[in-house]
Amino acid sequence: MSLSSARFSFTFSEDRLIEDYKICEAFAFSEHYNNDDYEGSWKLIALRSMDGATNNVRAFSLTGGFVDTPLLEKCTYFKEIITQFECEKESIRLLNLSAGSRIHEHTDLDLGYEDGLFRVHVPITTNKDVRFYINKELVTMKVGSCWYGNFNLPHAVENNGTSDRIHLVMDCKRNAWSDILFKKIGYDFEKETLPPVYSDEEKQRMIEEFKHQGISIPEGLIDQFKKD
Repeated sequence: MSLSSARFSFTFSEDRLIEDYKICEAFAFSEHYNNDDYEGSWKLIALRSMDGATNNVRAFSLTGGFVDTPLLEKCTYFKEIITQFECEKESIRLLNLSAGSRIHEHTDLDLGYEDGLFRVHVPITTNKDVRFYINKELVTMKVGSCWYGNFNLPHAVENNGTSDRIHLVMDCKRNAWSDILFKKIGYDFEKETLPPVYSDEEKQRMIEEFKHQGISIPEGLIDQFKKD
């Protein structure tokens, strides 16, 4: 992997982002399902989900594809943003980390560009006291900016401010169009051909994440661990 995070060239309207978010406020948000991963309040609502329901906020499907929710149809600017990414989308959600809340450091599975799936963040509201760390590095995301993060790496968020931090979060499938996009932000495609090397800490963290998700450790990964 060659990037822990990077900003895309897209810039979006703060006023129009807020406008669409206000439409969503009339609908019920769900608390995040990974209760151990955070303190305080971390709420979500789906714009695209496994069954088209706004309260189905899980990001990964083992059974099939994703479909737009009725709520997305009401959010014309969010739809405009989404269509600028010329690739297939999986989960699309709004994530609200309330003031005074924090997301503990953790890792996700298969969320680096090298895995064929990439996660995009567009901040809708934030404040100067939000601290977003990816691979121990502070990443400052301003409202209306657009970011990639490699969430295979350890990441954590602290909202130490007095206002909520709300992001539009899209999971996108890699294709030829996105390869051009990632080339522009400095992604090193040659590194993809090199076998990964994991530290003992990374190995343990990955094993714990597999257990947390209830997934068996892939045989190939076990072989790689033995080689390391």
